[in-house]
Amino acid sequence: MNIAVLLSGGVDSSVVVHLLCEQGHRPSLFYIKIGKDDAEYMDCSAEEDLEKEIGHYFPEIFKASADCRYNNCTHRHEPGCAVREAVEQHYISESRYASYLNMLEVVDLHREYWDNVAAYAIEKVSRGFTPNPDVMCNKLIKFGCFEQQVGRHFDFTATGHYATTVLQNGKTWLGTALDPVKDQTDFLAQIDYLQVSKLMFPLGGLMKQEVRDIALKAQLPSARRRDSQGICFLGRINYNDFVRRFLGEKEGRIVELETGKILGTHRGYWFHTIGQRKGLGLSGGPWFVVRKDTDENVIYVSHGYDTELQYGHEFSMQDFHFITENPWEGIKDEIPVTFKIRHAPGFIGGRLWQDETGYRIVSDEKLQGIAPGQFGVVYDEAAKLCIGSGEIRYSTPPNPQCPPYRG
Repeated sequence: MNIAVLLSGGVDSSVVVHLLCEQGHRPSLFYIKIGKDDAEYMDCSAEEDLEKEIGHYFPEIFKASADCRYNNCTHRHEPGCAVREAVEQHYISESRYASYLNMLEVVDLHREYWDNVAAYAIEKVSRGFTPNPDVMCNKLIKFGCFEQQVGRHFDFTATGHYATTVLQNGKTWLGTALDPVKDQTDFLAQIDYLQVSKLMFPLGGLMKQEVRDIALKAQLPSARRRDSQGICFLGRINYNDFVRRFLGEKEGRIVELETGKILGTHRGYWFHTIGQRKGLGLSGGPWFVVRKDTDENVIYVSHGYDTELQYGHEFSMQDFHFITENPWEGIKDEIPVTFKIRHAPGFIGGRLWQDETGYRIVSDEKLQGIAPGQFGVVYDEAAKLCIGSGEIRYSTPPNPQCPPYRG
């Protein structure tokens, strides 16, 4: 079996390689480069972690890499590469350098990433929505562009995602992971049938602590490395700084929804999302963002943890995408399902309805911070199969006083 493994620089993908090798496979290793060589804000910190992983076996190369001009240098073609300079000056042997390059193939997809994912995120934010770049990266880059350029030459592509594949009635379905806390099927809910049919998830049947234990026992360099957080391509700057580079700042009012009182100012609605609590700069909190008026650049907030204005019970989705097929074809009545509206442990019960505009979820419990632009991810009633997802565009206002969402 010919298997390609996508490495991320973290413990999970390292354990994937270890497990496959233990099973007798000899997988080919790939890293998708999405950071730009000349742009700090597109510098992926995971690339440094990956270098440490490979550098464990090449200490002289890892030492020289500290002097490279760019933090995400692959030591192949970038200007100011200290490793290639050391090879030219015979401080590092050419044979060792060749072995280093052959151990891992770097697939440069930074242009494709910018055109398909980063630009998508900026466009959504500019319209007041809350995008999910990780979902689109999996669909368009990791299992899209990579598959077209490299993955098509392999039988399977393996990753460190916490998910499974399930063969049912002769078809492959995306299944949830054993560990409900680490389950990552919500990040994969926009992939298609051809993609899910070629994927392997060796960690799907393991708990996270088991993965850590395997890494420690095997003495993998990433064994104690913390899990990555946030969006990979941002590197050392935060999300707001990235958005500011493209959308700038524009002062607007922060208004208490219940009273209409002006509480302060913000620097642009695009820096805020529904359900947000931190970063508002208001005293006497907690304050939560409950609505945005993008036409007037106004952020509406509500006070307290228990205010009903934070919550909704239903939302609509547009452009709903089924991964394998629609298992409810022809059903007109409500369908019991489970779902997620953000990456979080566990699943929420509810009912799925189809109307003239698309699909609508009515939740069994109150939902805090339903953010248009995010993906509503739908599972079967038992939360075993991920059926698909759609972009949230409307949530029922929890109170008639709420102004309509303008986005």
